[in-house]
Amino acid sequence: MGLLDGKVAIVTGAGHGIGRGHALELAKEGATVLVNDLGATLAGEGTGRDADLTVDLIESRGGAAAANYEDVADVEGAARMVAQAIELFGRLDIVVNNAGIARDATIWGMTEADWDSVIRVHLKGTFAPTQAAVRHWRELSKAGEDVSRGRIINTTSGAGLVGNFGQANYTAAKAGIAAFTQTVSLEVFKLGVTVNCIGPAGATRMAASIPGAGIVAQEPDEFTEWDRMDPSLASPLVAWLASEKAGHVTGQIIRAVGDEIVLMDGWSKGNTIRKPSQRWEASELTALMNADIFHSRAPGLRY
Repeated sequence: MGLLDGKVAIVTGAGHGIGRGHALELAKEGATVLVNDLGATLAGEGTGRDADLTVDLIESRGGAAAANYEDVADVEGAARMVAQAIELFGRLDIVVNNAGIARDATIWGMTEADWDSVIRVHLKGTFAPTQAAVRHWRELSKAGEDVSRGRIINTTSGAGLVGNFGQANYTAAKAGIAAFTQTVSLEVFKLGVTVNCIGPAGATRMAASIPGAGIVAQEPDEFTEWDRMDPSLASPLVAWLASEKAGHVTGQIIRAVGDEIVLMDGWSKGNTIRKPSQRWEASELTALMNADIFHSRAPGLRY
């Protein structure tokens, strides 16, 4: 018996890397998987049939899957993807939004196309499948069906949570996905649908493209023993969040890197100064900010 027996899942960007790892793990736990991948390059160019590779792997291991080649950042395409899962498999329980591209550049060298394409694929490509799935579940709920099995799992990154040089477009999108997750989790709470966000890592095409990183891209099925760069190490967490065992968990941002799973605290309150019922004067802030907010931290350091 698997955690996800009888469930139907969509995993976007599942032709390679982390997405492939998620699809394989969900199938291992009993889910039927619609494997989405546009088949584009890392920069988001072109199309292909990369999803077929993951479908073949799932089927060779005794699982059930089908391929989907839609552009997840196209609202109509995302709706067709959701409709395909329902038409083929009779239901939809899980959406894992993983698709992404990279076009790294410093802010002074980044083109408008670099910015727009990365924001579109990551952020809009999370919005569109989520909206299509939620609309489906709301209609079922209005008809009296229990949709509390619904699960949405989005993808952020360490770069999106703390920033990374040369990736203003990517980090903005990934930070936006974290905030999007928290908001949508509130909006669908009464349906019983959960919405969470993971921050994985691994030896993916994206990681290998970072200058000086010294990473060689590998697929999760190419690892024969435990390795902290295996792109599938976050996938068991995804499978658990997708299961009924995690029905009490929603609106959370969780990093899963190597052998660690870390619940992120987010924008929690830190050091505070108050001037009760009085307006601050800019001239009085230097001493107080340095002493009570930033303490003895050196100028120029990130706070």
